[in-house]
Amino acid sequence: MQISVIGLGYLGAVHAASMAKLGHDVVGVDVDADRVDALAAGKAPFFEPGLDELLTEVTGTGRLTVSTDLADVAAAQVHFVCVGTPQRTDGQAADLTAVDAAFSDLVEHLAHGAVVVGKSTVPVGTAQRLADQMAAARPDALLAWNPEFLREGFAVQDTLRPDRLVYGVADGAAGERATAALDGVYAALLADGVPRIVADYPTAELVKVAANSFLATKISFINAMAELCEAAGGDVARLADAIGYDARIGRRFLNAGLGFGGGCLPKDIRAFRARAEELGAGDAVAFLGEVDAINTRRRARMVDLAVEVLGGMVESAEVTVLGAAFKPDSDDVRDSPALDVAARLAELGAVVTVHDPQAIDNARAKQPHLHYERDLEAALAGADALLVLTEWEQYRELDPERAGTLVAQRTVLDGRNALSRSAWTAAGWQYRALGRR
Repeated sequence: MQISVIGLGYLGAVHAASMAKLGHDVVGVDVDADRVDALAAGKAPFFEPGLDELLTEVTGTGRLTVSTDLADVAAAQVHFVCVGTPQRTDGQAADLTAVDAAFSDLVEHLAHGAVVVGKSTVPVGTAQRLADQMAAARPDALLAWNPEFLREGFAVQDTLRPDRLVYGVADGAAGERATAALDGVYAALLADGVPRIVADYPTAELVKVAANSFLATKISFINAMAELCEAAGGDVARLADAIGYDARIGRRFLNAGLGFGGGCLPKDIRAFRARAEELGAGDAVAFLGEVDAINTRRRARMVDLAVEVLGGMVESAEVTVLGAAFKPDSDDVRDSPALDVAARLAELGAVVTVHDPQAIDNARAKQPHLHYERDLEAALAGADALLVLTEWEQYRELDPERAGTLVAQRTVLDGRNALSRSAWTAAGWQYRALGRR
């Protein structure tokens, strides 16, 4: 099939390359010329494992082309809108400026009977509003909503081998046509047995924010238990192991620590609450306010713990922070807990050095006053306290004996419960972690 992808940011670039991998002829469009040039050269403008290799493969076959001219999508049968919906600067609701602009501009270039598919995460009710606008301008065009479920660090895998496909379509014949078009796009995935759920617009819009809200709730729940463990002298890691054996609960995402960040979970749960308030159903998701608050408190607690292990002498203390990205296998520093903690310690007068395998350039652009070091051993040299705040594999594999020869004081704060406490204490380190004695 001939497909277009509007917006070549994180979601759009991965989706465009993956659709080309599935055998479709794809044209991707973005207003950012530098981003388009990078993608045309087979280079992702951000770090995502496996994406550069995929881009090189599909651009080499000619199945993926990229452009800054929206007119280049005119021959496509299916158009995926993948632009961003960040949190608004004047509140917690989602900013739909890019979505509205993309749909408005795209209408002029649609072939007869084209299907427009929204993939951006939007407030419930957006799809119907856009469908009404499209119907007025192009009655022959169809709208579907196909939410994405990408995890940074696993985005290529999640697109080519998703755990489910969700279609939001209109009632009747129009919905059947839209469903058939999406079945054509995803034919290879469906043949491999990927589950498909066909729903109405509101349900499809709610799926992503509901899933993110549930995940955020689970993470904040175990972090609330970490607060109780600290107060009572318990061990949240053992607690998580114990309750994780319950099949109704499960062990995944019960790792207490610094909490979640990034460009999805925080802004999605806030936008979800804001939209629920607009619909008069705010009480139903009021608990998400505490989920958000618990998550934010973890950052303050980590700063307090650092001050404690430094004996209150934060001014001019040498602090090394391992991690700037909000999660491993990513260079994304949006709402990064690690970078937030580093900045707070610097504000208290500490000399903070940050190391990260991929995110230093993005971190420096966001927090230029911090010190950055690309060499891990150089970052460790002379540290009075070591904070592990993003669970990159190379930090998990650090040799505590070797690290101990580099630092000034063998004090480590494990913000992700990622290290072996026994190995580090055996090497003479003072080990502290959120939710553990």
